[in-house]
Amino acid sequence: MSILLKLKGGGLGLVAITYIGVDYIRHISPIWHEFLQPLLWGVLALAALVRIPFYRHWSAELKAALPFLFSVVFMVSALILEAISVRSVSAVLGLDWHNDTRPLPDVGQWLVLALNEKLPQTLVNILRARIIGLHHYLMLFIMLAFSVLFGSIESPGLGIGARYMFTMGIGRLLRTIAFVSTILPSARPWCAQARFQVPRFPHPWVQKYYTPYTESYAINRVIQLDAAYADPGGYNSEFRPDWGWMSFLIDFLRPTPPEGSLPWYHLLKRASGGCNDLIYSGHMLVAVLTAMAWMEAYGGYSSAIIWMLVFHSGQREIRERHHYSVDCILAVYMGIFLWKMTRRFWPVEDESKKRRLNKLETIHNRLMQAAKDSDIDVVREILEEVKASSQESTNSQSKTMWIFSIGTIIGTISLVLITFIAFSDG
Repeated sequence: MSILLKLKGGGLGLVAITYIGVDYIRHISPIWHEFLQPLLWGVLALAALVRIPFYRHWSAELKAALPFLFSVVFMVSALILEAISVRSVSAVLGLDWHNDTRPLPDVGQWLVLALNEKLPQTLVNILRARIIGLHHYLMLFIMLAFSVLFGSIESPGLGIGARYMFTMGIGRLLRTIAFVSTILPSARPWCAQARFQVPRFPHPWVQKYYTPYTESYAINRVIQLDAAYADPGGYNSEFRPDWGWMSFLIDFLRPTPPEGSLPWYHLLKRASGGCNDLIYSGHMLVAVLTAMAWMEAYGGYSSAIIWMLVFHSGQREIRERHHYSVDCILAVYMGIFLWKMTRRFWPVEDESKKRRLNKLETIHNRLMQAAKDSDIDVVREILEEVKASSQESTNSQSKTMWIFSIGTIIGTISLVLITFIAFSDG
């Protein structure tokens, strides 16, 4: 396993493709999938644990720990804000608006249907196949970060993990601002009725500022007056459960009496990925960030395969009407831009390499003289000095590093499990 992962462009890519392939077996033979997937997880986990004693860059990981924790808090906060906003934009107009509003015209959807008539059926079946999903991209990045234990990517692993989550948090915040700013109808008109228990009627703000001005003559007049001139009349009463100090969320989440006994955060989980068109696609953002991280840190043929899977995911998002084409296109732009942007101020480098280089500069003349004199013993002595200058720590520090390394592995695996359970639906 160690040898495979050290092969640049080979080992880690092979393991990643194997993981995706084994998971796809669920569509072919669920019985084999139930056996093979836990076995693969166990092998990967065991391989990582075995490599811990041989990893020599825990001091670099320790320096990256604080930015990593900050990124975790920042990303989770962004996801909570996004979840509240997803439920809010789906609830504010009421279920009747969702049922009555037609989807927007999407040229990408037309193109997909046209290609189904032109392409060979085998290729169409491949394009339709659910080869890779959101949880796969998360797992691919986790594998990339853990491959630092095998020397497949440069340390620290927590550094690239921190950058990934920080970039994800920025992307999610920008996405939230975008879809809250203008509410767009879903490409699946039945979605809200099937998923939400929100009032059928719109929120009082909508009744005052939007509903009276949907006709062309009303829009023309409100533009001229630049004021809400229509009398909205009496408002429907809003159900208000007792959520204590979180009751301010009632106007955003709009619970109904059947949901009144549920805490506010249960409504966010049940909202899943939302029903309005949420520009831009969160699934595609995750996919692009994973592909960018993989391409920058590892490279090789596997990066090209991951990018092919990203575009396969994009056409499936359009094909299955989870998003409009513009959402997927913008997610690609934003993912690339945000990853490049964070590179300018997020480098967490392994200081041991700098120490070795600095030491080499100081002993350059001695090394050259020993080489001219063909004095092998002196050359070995100088190289041992360079090696000693990059050693991690003394015996007292070693115990601290062991505690830190074990805590890091346990904490990271726990974070992985929580992420898969809580955010696997996007």
